[in-house]
Amino acid sequence: MDHLSCQPTSSVKVERRLVEKNRRNQMKILYSKLNSLLPNYNPKEPIPLPEQVDEAINYIKSMEAKVKVAQEKKESLQQGIRKRSRDCFTKSAANSAAKSPQLEIHEIGSSLEVVLTCGLDDQFIFYEIIRMLNEENIDVRSANYSLAGDSVLHVLHAEIPQAFLQFGASKVSERLKRFVNGSCSDVELQPELWDFEINTYDLWGF
Repeated sequence: MDHLSCQPTSSVKVERRLVEKNRRNQMKILYSKLNSLLPNYNPKEPIPLPEQVDEAINYIKSMEAKVKVAQEKKESLQQGIRKRSRDCFTKSAANSAAKSPQLEIHEIGSSLEVVLTCGLDDQFIFYEIIRMLNEENIDVRSANYSLAGDSVLHVLHAEIPQAFLQFGASKVSERLKRFVNGSCSDVELQPELWDFEINTYDLWGF
């Protein structure tokens, strides 16, 4: 009876020894894989297990420090890029605003003075203003321009017919302002109409 009761205990001990042996073998395999990932790994020169663990810990810590430095550098570069982007956007917006067409219209009795400031690429606006005045039977007497960096200052003098003095001048002024401000609903660009004559002299040959 005593002999039979000892058999299960012996079997359990053998099983535990096998489990422990498999665990140690598995740990050796894992340590070996870990060691193979280290930069100084040399399969022909095995090192003791404690040294493998210490080397892996030191390597992981050094990599963490490098990752931290790299992240800080990345964040610094991204901040610089965002700042340059904001500066470029602000500068571009300022340049765009500075070059946006600006129109001033002055009415003195029957005389009409039109002052247009625009970019070099917006020359057509001034030609179109002259065409529109011609359509309204307003006599353009003189026109001149001057350059200031990337902008052009146009000055035009015209004579308003007596019949238009009460209401016509305001109508024309509003039409010119709508056109320069971007509302071309009542204007179709027709380059062939730009070549009409001006009483005082021809416009420059841009």
